[in-house]
Parts: sequence; structure tokens; C-alpha cells
Amino acid sequence: MLRILIVSLVFALGACAAQPVYRSSDDPLPVAEISTTEYLGLWHEAARLPNRFERNCADATAEYALREDGLISVRNTCIREDGSTRVAEGRARRVGEGEEGKLEVSFFGPFWGDYWVLERANDYSWSIVGEPDGKYLWVLTRAENIDAQERAIFAARVRALGYDPDDLIWNP
Repeated sequence: MLRILIVSLVFALGACAAQPVYRSSDDPLPVAEISTTEYLGLWHEAARLPNRFERNCADATAEYALREDGLISVRNTCIREDGSTRVAEGRARRVGEGEEGKLEVSFFGPFWGDYWVLERANDYSWSIVGEPDGKYLWVLTRAENIDAQERAIFAARVRALGYDPDDLIWNP
């Protein structure tokens, strides 16, 4: 029993480790409206801010599906530098009003984190996701790869949101 308590405490303290704030603007972040059914499916990570849970990851994907209990299943997959695959499974719930793209995601027990769809394409071909504190940001696309022109467009969008695109890790 003591061993379980110690392991739980170690995980809880690790979850509290400080993540740098990358956003330089004090303006409130926008939140896009989303249709849950259109947002579901496979997304490829085009870029992200550095974070501890995606260290040494490339070719990351996120897959969302509707669960029987009304929540959204989350399956994040990445290929590590050594070629191995890492998968994290969790759940998400809507917390915004109406179709507002504010969600919370949990990968560990009762702990939930903000997941806000800040911008998205009308056809759901891309989205920019973050959270209100400016610590996390992802550029997600339905396409496996983006070209240089698309990258420049996303960099401009990220800058307009108050982030420095030079801080992003782009998918090779």
C-alpha cells in the first residue's frame, strides 16, 4: 500500500513540474466553434511547442472518437527517435458553451487539462490548439505533411496568437 502511495505521489509531483510560458500577449485567446462530429478522426501534428510529454517524439498523431458515455476518446501516438512507438490514451469532455471549442483532456485519473481549439479551417483540414496560460500549442492537420508555404501561413497565424513561431518544433 505504501508503495502505491509513493508511486502516486511521484506521478502527481511530476505532473506539477513547471512548463514554460511561451505566449507573450496578454490579449485573450480566441476560441473557435467546433462540431464534435467534424472534429473527430485522425490529426497529424505539424508543429508543437516543446513539452515534457512529447520529448523525443516525431510523427505524432492524435485520434479522437466518440465514446458510449458521451466523452471523446483520445489516442496520441508518436514515433520516438529510436523508432519505438509511444501511445497515450485518454478522454476529453466539452466544457465550453454551445459549440465553443473549449474542452478538457485527461490522461491520468481525475486530472484534467485545458484543450482549446483556437482556430480551425472551415473544412476541418487544420486546427491550432492551445490552452489559456500560453504553455502549450499544437498545429494539427489532416494531411500527413505540410509544404513550406503552409508552414509560413501557420507561422503567421501562431505569431498573431502571441507566440513566437521560432519556439515551435516542426514535424520533419
